[in-house]
Amino acid sequence: MRAKSQPIGVDQCNCFTVRKAARQISRLYDAHLQPSGLRITQFLILATLNERESASVNVLAERLDIERTAMGKMIGVLERDGFVTMRPSPEDGRIRIVELTPEGTSLFERAAPLWREAQHRFSTLNGAENVDALRHSLVEMKVGTDAPSIPE
Repeated sequence: MRAKSQPIGVDQCNCFTVRKAARQISRLYDAHLQPSGLRITQFLILATLNERESASVNVLAERLDIERTAMGKMIGVLERDGFVTMRPSPEDGRIRIVELTPEGTSLFERAAPLWREAQHRFSTLNGAENVDALRHSLVEMKVGTDAPSIPE
């Protein structure tokens, strides 16, 4: 008879805890951003473009830690809706440069106060010091660079 192994405590899994918190936080931000029609990931793309004026799809994907193909799809939606434009890079035509349109800038400016409300609500719920400490801890978090690759 095979010995029964210890059950895996899902609530003790670091990945589960962080992912669950991330989903809950995303829902909070999405709810606040809802009047703008944006979700938090779309808002962060617009915010990044607002900071940089333009960026390649790859740079946006790296900056926001989103897979390049997923970023391309999100940019496609924003382009379809008239909030960004894409053009080939003058240095390398294979690279696509993304820029905010005037409509995208206007949407970002309308959504930014909603994002600030979400930031304030999250800090109010959890305490400003706790939120600052959490953000700092997550930035400093080490997860290793030698993670096994996922076969495609």
